[in-house]
Amino acid sequence: MDWSACSLDLNPIKHIWGIMSRSIHQHHVTPQTVLKLTDALIQVLVEIPQENICRLIRSMPRRFREDLQSQTSVMSGEVKTFVFLDLEATGLNQDLPKITEICLIAVHVSSLENSVTDESGEVQLPRVMDKLCLCVDPGKPLTEGASTITGLSNKNLNDSEKQKFDTNLIKSINQFVDRQAKPVCLVAHNGFFYDFPLLKSELQQQNEDFPGTMLCLDSLQAFRKLDDPTAKYVKGRHTLSEIYKRSFGKEPNYPHFAEGDVLTLIAVFICQARQLLDMSSYKTWEQIRPMYT
Repeated sequence: MDWSACSLDLNPIKHIWGIMSRSIHQHHVTPQTVLKLTDALIQVLVEIPQENICRLIRSMPRRFREDLQSQTSVMSGEVKTFVFLDLEATGLNQDLPKITEICLIAVHVSSLENSVTDESGEVQLPRVMDKLCLCVDPGKPLTEGASTITGLSNKNLNDSEKQKFDTNLIKSINQFVDRQAKPVCLVAHNGFFYDFPLLKSELQQQNEDFPGTMLCLDSLQAFRKLDDPTAKYVKGRHTLSEIYKRSFGKEPNYPHFAEGDVLTLIAVFICQARQLLDMSSYKTWEQIRPMYT
């Protein structure tokens, strides 16, 4: 691979820089001179467990494989698996939220291109779908609004003894994605503004991250592009529930449950799959900025 050392998503030093930066910020002290900054950097570097560094080094073969596969997908324009994603969390962006529920459902492109309908002609969900749905202890209070909308609370999460977002959860996500036909593209509604940045923050808090070349698609932006550009702007027209109502003539089932929202997204995506699959509105994971550090 040409110039692999210059590719930040492959070079482990980028992740070490991230760990050092977050560690300095967590001390709530901003070094005021170059000498103090140097001392602070040396201190946090020494504090990084050797196992974290070894884990990054051991991840290199997987990162190389996924980088090559993703480069092939960009050149050929073919994504084989779309992993539809939704997060529930403790609040909005300004609340520095933590994840309370995560759902990923993987669908092969063949199921999107060859949809099935029932006797009335209504589009059906694919029969072959892989699912990973987990509730998470956020480690901080949910806002009243978030709890009301999602039905989750610190109490019911604690009563069910849910675990925090940790390296074991990340391992489960990676294993889930690794089982899918490559290349893979993550899809989330309003993903570029909320789901992807929040997920990236949670990953980096655990000193982990996805390969920078993984593809991402924001279905909210994609549906907006499909609309008549001369049409008058209507607030809320492209919310998931509104798109579903226009597509199926009824309210979606189980809104604001992570799995329910993902199934709703897959249903409306299938209705316009041919147009959506022809779009080139992808970003790479490396282009996603974390919501917070």
